[in-house]
Amino acid sequence: MSKAIPFPKRYLSHALSVSLLSLAAPHMVFAQESVNLGAVGAQAGAGQIVEVSAKRDSVAAVAPTQANLTATQPQSIISRAYIEQSVAPTGNFNTIAGISPGASTQPSSNGPGAADTKTVLRGFQDSQYNVTWDGIPFGDTNDPTHHSTAYFPAAVIGGVVVERGPGNASNLGQATYGGSINLFSKTPAAKLGTEVYFSHGTWNTNLFGVAFESGKFGANDSTLQLNVQQIKSDGYLTYNTMDGTNFVAKYQQKLGSNTRLTVFATYNDIKTQLPDSASGATLAQAALFGKNYSLNNDPTSQGYYGYNTVHKTTDFEYLRLQTNWGDGFQTDNNLYTYFYDNKTISGFDATGYLGKGVIAAGAGTNGTSYAGAKVPTGGVLGYDKLNHYRVNGDIFKATKEFSAGLLRTGIWLEQSDTSRHQYGLDLTTMTLLDPTLAGKGTKFNQDSSWKQYQPFVEFEWVATENTTVTPGFKYTHFTRSVNAVKNQGSSVAANFSETFTASLPFLTVNHMLSKNDSLYAQYAKGMQVPILGTALQVASPTNTPDPQTTTNYQFGGVHKSDRFQIAGDIYYIDFNNQIGSSVVAGQTVFFNQGGTVYKGIEAEGTYLVDGGWAIYANYSLNSAKFKNGNTAGTGTIAKAPKSTAALGLLFNQGPWNASLIYKQVGDQYAVNNEPAAYKIDAYGNADLNVSYTFGDIGTMVKKLKLQVSAYNITNSQKVTSISTGATAALDQYQWQAPRSYMLSLKGYF
Repeated sequence: MSKAIPFPKRYLSHALSVSLLSLAAPHMVFAQESVNLGAVGAQAGAGQIVEVSAKRDSVAAVAPTQANLTATQPQSIISRAYIEQSVAPTGNFNTIAGISPGASTQPSSNGPGAADTKTVLRGFQDSQYNVTWDGIPFGDTNDPTHHSTAYFPAAVIGGVVVERGPGNASNLGQATYGGSINLFSKTPAAKLGTEVYFSHGTWNTNLFGVAFESGKFGANDSTLQLNVQQIKSDGYLTYNTMDGTNFVAKYQQKLGSNTRLTVFATYNDIKTQLPDSASGATLAQAALFGKNYSLNNDPTSQGYYGYNTVHKTTDFEYLRLQTNWGDGFQTDNNLYTYFYDNKTISGFDATGYLGKGVIAAGAGTNGTSYAGAKVPTGGVLGYDKLNHYRVNGDIFKATKEFSAGLLRTGIWLEQSDTSRHQYGLDLTTMTLLDPTLAGKGTKFNQDSSWKQYQPFVEFEWVATENTTVTPGFKYTHFTRSVNAVKNQGSSVAANFSETFTASLPFLTVNHMLSKNDSLYAQYAKGMQVPILGTALQVASPTNTPDPQTTTNYQFGGVHKSDRFQIAGDIYYIDFNNQIGSSVVAGQTVFFNQGGTVYKGIEAEGTYLVDGGWAIYANYSLNSAKFKNGNTAGTGTIAKAPKSTAALGLLFNQGPWNASLIYKQVGDQYAVNNEPAAYKIDAYGNADLNVSYTFGDIGTMVKKLKLQVSAYNITNSQKVTSISTGATAALDQYQWQAPRSYMLSLKGYF
């Protein structure tokens, strides 16, 4: 490791964290986000590039997850090497993040990468933690949830840092209190090259892509990266096909001697056939048609595959300028925009189908009306759903080095515009039941927007040669506006705005016990504004719940040597003003129901054995229970696994590479307070990947990599999810997809 001038440990920690993402290369330039500039190719000190190297025969080069000695909160760094060697080529960011301790990613019931998946962090659900791309938070605008297949496939992800905590004041996002899954684009290659890759797997799954690296060119050290790929799959579930295309471009160049410009753009288009109105098969359907039942070929049914389609298009762009002004002063400005469009056609209720002309008692498929409008005789009831938004924002950061430490300040500005609707349809003719889009047959027709800003300041004080203390402060200001022809829930017009604010303190400490050992501690406050759903039920809300708030306490330690690394932590999170709901006079009313305590322990470690072998393991014991006085009860919250565990055997020597990794998700309950009927027993996936790289193929082909993969090799088909229905008989279940295989080829030109 080299550096131009001394600077605090935390300043270096992000450089170390994200440099480890690119360990597939024997020596790499610090790329991705550091605290001072937070970006690819960040310049440090006197304009020199910070370089971080890792010995190929060290544990850091092979560990699936690891933490830094300079960490100030629990973290798991996942490198590009792990993604290429142990993650399904069809995967996405949840597939990658799920290996980390405390994280439980529900495996796709349609096969690896063939459907959206969700990750739970310590019991925090999607929308209760951040996901970022190159430091930019992104998510839905009705609540900050995420769609794992909508933006960034595994092939374009350079690495992932899972942070199980709110970080410092400079960590930005709407839900930092639950942690962050930080995604990073790939580091530009130093030399010209092209990769052509192809995978073929079970259920007629096919992936084809081309990646181009320009290497450095021109007087300004410019680089250009391009990636295009297409994925198609018939899927394990009946009639759940997928067809997706992704394009990525990233360009960098110097502007003068002290400024770097980065321009990034991606476009994603994915079409799937799946039932929007069901989250799996009922037990009756599974008994009749199998655990893989999803859609059918009966055009008189609301579950007919031709009536259930989802088409999502997205784009994500940013323009970033990073400047070293000298004398320890640096700035980073990142102007960005992203777009999401989800056009869904769905049967009204797919849960009741039991065969041609047979519908289960109590199922919505017995109904013939939608929002008060009836479907014509002989028609099939369904709906047209739209979620369409664009988000624009800017993140500005400035840092100044002093003899006592590093001052960091900045502001996050963001604005969004959203259109959402659900219109009743006769699926046989695709005719709207309400041509006015405001009367009976229209469930809602709504526009909304937000404007938010978050200024922050923190000082990374070098208290001693071995200790850094970082106090910080962040102010959040969030205004949401709703303008609806027909508002969701209330079914009347609505036009109003709401504003939420909070002042949030932060404090972190890192102490180096030795060159191989460190301890850290963290205290932080968090806040999340009520989701859009809490404002949907009335024309002008006067009883919107208060924002949810948290107080986080964490303590941990890290040991790293050439052959062995281990990290562990304990945490306690006091979560208050939890938002609940109930139905009063036919209307859903939201309210603050009380608090929840999240607490637990986590550990991860890798040991490097002789002969290219390494052993990896992680474990977490997690608790998420309602506090006394919470109107929801006193037991465990829904969908919060009580533990997670992973065990892996890795081999890397010469042209051979192999990994056998098992990840288990512990017992959990599908609904609150641990009812026995809704217990989901622990389940696990074991995946095997073996590859061989052929060198010196010819004048055009430099290398050829052949990889054979087997997923869920034990063929486990346990329940992974239960969604409640109108009655217990209409509850919907998801199971693990059975064992599957994939053959992959990658040519290097």
